[in-house]
Amino acid sequence: MNHRKLVIIPTFNEKENIQEIIQAVMNLDGGFELLVIDDGSPDGTGNLVKALQLSFADRLHLIERQGKLGLGTAYITGFKWALEREYDFIFEMDADFSHNPDDLIRLYNACADRSYDLAIGSRYITGVNVVNWPMGRVLMSYCASIYVKFITGLPIKDATAGFKCYHRSVLEGIKLDEVRFVGYAFQIEMKFTSWKLGFKLVEIPIIFTDRTKGTSKMSRGIFKEAGFGVISMKIKSIFSPYQLNQSGLTE
Repeated sequence: MNHRKLVIIPTFNEKENIQEIIQAVMNLDGGFELLVIDDGSPDGTGNLVKALQLSFADRLHLIERQGKLGLGTAYITGFKWALEREYDFIFEMDADFSHNPDDLIRLYNACADRSYDLAIGSRYITGVNVVNWPMGRVLMSYCASIYVKFITGLPIKDATAGFKCYHRSVLEGIKLDEVRFVGYAFQIEMKFTSWKLGFKLVEIPIIFTDRTKGTSKMSRGIFKEAGFGVISMKIKSIFSPYQLNQSGLTE
Protein backbone atom coordinates (compact mmCIF):
# COMPACT_ATOMS: atom_id res chain seq x y z
CA MET A 1 0.00 0.00 0.00
CA ASN A 2 1.51 3.26 -1.14
CA HIS A 3 -0.07 5.59 1.38
CA ARG A 4 1.14 9.15 1.79
CA LYS A 5 2.14 9.69 5.42
CA LEU A 6 2.82 13.03 7.11
CA VAL A 7 4.19 13.48 10.63
CA ILE A 8 3.42 16.88 12.19
CA ILE A 9 5.76 18.21 14.89
CA PRO A 10 5.05 21.60 16.50
CA THR A 11 8.14 23.32 17.91
CA PHE A 12 9.13 26.17 20.16
CA ASN A 13 12.79 26.35 21.21
CA GLU A 14 13.74 22.79 20.31
CA LYS A 15 17.23 23.34 18.91
CA GLU A 16 18.61 20.55 21.13
CA ASN A 17 16.29 17.96 19.61
CA ILE A 18 15.05 19.03 16.19
CA GLN A 19 17.91 17.78 14.01
CA GLU A 20 18.00 14.36 15.65
CA ILE A 21 14.23 13.87 15.53
CA ILE A 22 14.15 14.84 11.84
CA GLN A 23 16.92 12.37 11.02
CA ALA A 24 15.13 9.63 12.97
CA VAL A 25 11.87 10.11 11.07
CA MET A 26 13.61 10.41 7.71
CA ASN A 27 15.44 7.13 8.36
CA LEU A 28 12.24 5.13 8.89
CA ASP A 29 11.03 2.69 6.27
CA GLY A 30 7.81 3.62 4.54
CA GLY A 31 8.53 7.08 3.15
CA PHE A 32 7.28 9.20 6.03
CA GLU A 33 7.25 12.93 5.38
CA LEU A 34 7.60 15.52 8.12
CA LEU A 35 6.03 18.93 8.66
CA VAL A 36 7.58 21.11 11.36
CA ILE A 37 5.42 23.99 12.57
CA ASP A 38 7.67 26.42 14.39
CA ASP A 39 6.24 29.26 16.47
CA GLY A 40 9.02 31.75 15.89
CA SER A 41 11.54 29.99 18.13
CA PRO A 42 14.13 32.57 19.24
CA ASP A 43 16.72 29.80 19.61
CA GLY A 44 16.87 29.24 15.84
CA THR A 45 14.93 25.97 15.59
CA GLY A 46 13.43 27.06 12.28
CA ASN A 47 16.84 27.77 10.75
CA LEU A 48 18.05 24.29 11.67
CA VAL A 49 15.05 22.81 9.86
CA LYS A 50 15.76 24.93 6.79
CA ALA A 51 19.34 23.67 6.72
CA LEU A 52 18.15 20.04 6.69
CA GLN A 53 15.62 20.74 3.94
CA LEU A 54 18.58 20.79 1.56
CA SER A 55 19.02 17.07 2.25
CA PHE A 56 15.31 16.15 2.35
CA ALA A 57 13.81 18.64 -0.10
CA ASP A 58 10.70 16.62 -0.99
CA ARG A 59 10.04 15.11 2.45
CA LEU A 60 10.81 17.80 5.03
CA HIS A 61 8.45 20.76 5.19
CA LEU A 62 8.34 23.85 7.41
CA ILE A 63 5.67 26.36 8.40
CA GLU A 64 6.94 29.31 10.41
CA ARG A 65 4.46 31.27 12.51
CA GLN A 66 4.96 34.53 14.34
CA GLY A 67 4.85 34.08 18.10
CA LYS A 68 3.88 31.25 20.42
CA LEU A 69 0.33 30.51 19.28
CA GLY A 70 -0.26 27.20 21.03
CA LEU A 71 -0.12 23.47 20.39
CA GLY A 72 -3.72 23.10 19.27
CA THR A 73 -3.57 25.85 16.65
CA ALA A 74 -0.29 24.43 15.35
CA TYR A 75 -1.87 21.04 14.77
CA ILE A 76 -4.97 22.55 13.17
CA THR A 77 -2.70 24.45 10.78
CA GLY A 78 -0.86 21.21 10.01
CA PHE A 79 -4.06 19.21 9.54
CA LYS A 80 -5.39 21.69 6.99
CA TRP A 81 -2.04 21.72 5.17
CA ALA A 82 -2.05 17.91 5.02
CA LEU A 83 -5.64 17.63 3.78
CA GLU A 84 -5.06 20.21 1.06
CA ARG A 85 -2.16 18.08 -0.20
CA GLU A 86 -4.08 14.81 0.02
CA TYR A 87 -2.03 12.88 2.56
CA ASP A 88 -3.68 9.61 3.59
CA PHE A 89 -2.41 9.34 7.16
CA ILE A 90 -1.48 12.23 9.43
CA PHE A 91 0.50 11.84 12.66
CA GLU A 92 1.00 13.94 15.79
CA MET A 93 4.35 13.65 17.55
CA ASP A 94 6.50 15.65 19.98
CA ALA A 95 9.96 16.91 19.07
CA ASP A 96 11.70 15.85 22.28
CA PHE A 97 11.91 12.04 21.82
CA SER A 98 9.30 11.41 24.50
CA HIS A 99 7.61 9.60 21.59
CA ASN A 100 9.83 6.96 19.97
CA PRO A 101 9.89 7.59 16.19
CA ASP A 102 10.01 3.82 15.59
CA ASP A 103 6.47 3.63 17.00
CA LEU A 104 5.15 5.66 14.07
CA ILE A 105 5.21 2.41 12.08
CA ARG A 106 3.15 0.62 14.73
CA LEU A 107 0.56 3.40 14.76
CA TYR A 108 0.39 3.37 10.99
CA ASN A 109 0.00 -0.42 10.84
CA ALA A 110 -3.00 -0.20 13.20
CA CYS A 111 -4.83 2.01 10.69
CA ALA A 112 -3.36 0.98 7.34
CA ASP A 113 -6.02 -1.61 6.50
CA ARG A 114 -8.76 0.72 7.85
CA SER A 115 -9.57 -1.54 10.80
CA TYR A 116 -9.23 1.67 12.82
CA ASP A 117 -9.47 5.34 11.94
CA LEU A 118 -7.40 6.77 14.80
CA ALA A 119 -4.52 5.02 16.57
CA ILE A 120 -3.36 6.46 19.89
CA GLY A 121 0.08 5.81 21.38
CA SER A 122 -1.00 4.96 24.91
CA ARG A 123 1.04 5.17 28.10
CA TYR A 124 -1.61 3.43 30.19
CA ILE A 125 -3.23 0.65 28.15
CA THR A 126 -0.85 -1.98 29.63
CA GLY A 127 -0.16 -0.39 33.02
CA VAL A 128 1.89 2.77 33.45
CA ASN A 129 4.66 2.94 30.84
CA VAL A 130 6.36 6.22 31.66
CA VAL A 131 10.10 6.75 32.14
CA ASN A 132 11.78 9.66 33.99
CA TRP A 133 8.62 11.48 35.04
CA PRO A 134 8.26 12.59 38.69
CA MET A 135 5.62 10.53 40.49
CA GLY A 136 3.45 13.61 40.95
CA ARG A 137 3.27 14.22 37.21
CA VAL A 138 2.54 10.55 36.49
CA LEU A 139 -0.33 10.60 38.96
CA MET A 140 -1.68 13.86 37.55
CA SER A 141 -1.65 12.52 33.99
CA TYR A 142 -3.08 9.11 34.91
CA CYS A 143 -5.82 10.60 37.07
CA ALA A 144 -6.66 13.09 34.32
CA SER A 145 -7.53 10.20 32.02
CA ILE A 146 -9.69 8.59 34.69
CA TYR A 147 -11.44 11.94 35.18
CA VAL A 148 -12.05 12.30 31.43
CA LYS A 149 -13.53 8.82 31.17
CA PHE A 150 -15.75 9.41 34.22
CA ILE A 151 -17.12 12.73 32.93
CA THR A 152 -17.41 11.97 29.21
CA GLY A 153 -17.56 8.18 28.87
CA LEU A 154 -14.67 8.29 26.38
CA PRO A 155 -13.39 4.66 26.31
CA ILE A 156 -9.71 5.61 26.23
CA LYS A 157 -7.18 5.03 29.01
CA ASP A 158 -4.75 7.74 27.88
CA ALA A 159 -7.04 10.65 27.07
CA THR A 160 -4.28 13.28 27.02
CA ALA A 161 -1.92 11.33 24.73
CA GLY A 162 -0.33 13.40 21.98
CA PHE A 163 1.12 10.61 19.83
CA LYS A 164 -1.47 9.68 17.21
CA CYS A 165 -2.17 8.51 13.69
CA TYR A 166 -5.30 9.76 11.92
CA HIS A 167 -6.74 8.52 8.70
CA ARG A 168 -7.57 11.61 6.67
CA SER A 169 -11.32 10.86 6.92
CA VAL A 170 -11.24 11.69 10.64
CA LEU A 171 -9.78 15.14 10.08
CA GLU A 172 -12.10 15.74 7.13
CA GLY A 173 -15.07 14.79 9.29
CA ILE A 174 -14.18 17.16 12.15
CA LYS A 175 -15.05 20.83 11.86
CA LEU A 176 -11.50 21.94 12.52
CA ASP A 177 -12.37 25.63 12.78
CA GLU A 178 -14.63 24.80 15.74
CA VAL A 179 -11.95 23.03 17.80
CA ARG A 180 -11.65 25.20 20.90
CA PHE A 181 -8.71 24.16 23.02
CA VAL A 182 -4.93 24.49 22.71
CA GLY A 183 -3.17 22.35 25.36
CA TYR A 184 -4.01 19.05 27.05
CA ALA A 185 -7.69 19.81 26.40
CA PHE A 186 -6.97 19.90 22.66
CA GLN A 187 -5.79 16.30 22.76
CA ILE A 188 -8.88 15.28 24.72
CA GLU A 189 -11.21 17.25 22.45
CA MET A 190 -9.87 15.62 19.28
CA LYS A 191 -10.34 12.11 20.69
CA PHE A 192 -13.76 12.88 22.13
CA THR A 193 -14.96 14.46 18.88
CA SER A 194 -13.61 11.56 16.80
CA TRP A 195 -15.40 9.08 19.05
CA LYS A 196 -18.67 11.02 19.04
CA LEU A 197 -18.59 11.14 15.23
CA GLY A 198 -18.41 7.35 15.11
CA PHE A 199 -14.81 6.83 14.10
CA LYS A 200 -13.00 3.71 15.33
CA LEU A 201 -10.28 4.39 17.93
CA VAL A 202 -7.59 2.03 19.19
CA GLU A 203 -4.83 2.40 21.78
CA ILE A 204 -1.38 1.05 20.94
CA PRO A 205 0.93 0.54 23.94
CA ILE A 206 4.07 2.69 23.91
CA ILE A 207 6.81 3.59 26.38
CA PHE A 208 6.84 7.34 27.02
CA THR A 209 10.25 8.71 27.98
CA ASP A 210 10.49 12.25 29.34
CA ARG A 211 12.76 14.64 27.49
CA THR A 212 16.46 14.71 28.34
CA LYS A 213 17.22 17.89 26.33
CA GLY A 214 15.45 21.24 26.22
CA THR A 215 12.70 22.61 28.43
CA SER A 216 9.18 21.30 29.04
CA LYS A 217 6.32 23.50 27.80
CA MET A 218 3.89 22.39 30.54
CA SER A 219 2.06 25.01 32.60
CA ARG A 220 -0.69 25.18 35.19
CA GLY A 221 -2.90 26.92 32.65
CA ILE A 222 -2.82 23.83 30.43
CA PHE A 223 -4.14 21.63 33.26
CA LYS A 224 -6.79 24.20 34.19
CA GLU A 225 -7.99 24.32 30.59
CA ALA A 226 -8.28 20.54 30.53
CA GLY A 227 -10.22 20.35 33.80
CA PHE A 228 -12.91 22.81 32.83
CA GLY A 229 -12.78 21.90 29.15
CA VAL A 230 -13.85 18.31 29.77
CA ILE A 231 -17.03 19.46 31.52
CA SER A 232 -17.88 21.93 28.76
CA MET A 233 -17.34 19.26 26.08
CA LYS A 234 -19.71 16.90 27.86
CA ILE A 235 -22.39 19.56 28.24
CA LYS A 236 -22.04 20.54 24.58
CA SER A 237 -22.43 16.92 23.48
CA ILE A 238 -25.75 16.70 25.34
CA PHE A 239 -27.33 19.86 23.98
CA SER A 240 -25.62 20.03 20.57
CA PRO A 241 -24.86 16.56 19.18
CA TYR A 242 -21.71 16.19 17.11
CA GLN A 243 -22.19 16.04 13.34
CA LEU A 244 -19.80 15.15 10.54
CA ASN A 245 -18.36 17.96 8.49
CA GLN A 246 -20.03 16.81 5.29
CA SER A 247 -18.35 19.48 3.20
CA GLY A 248 -14.94 18.15 4.13
CA LEU A 249 -15.49 14.47 3.34
CA THR A 250 -14.03 12.87 0.22
CA GLU A 251 -14.28 9.38 -1.20
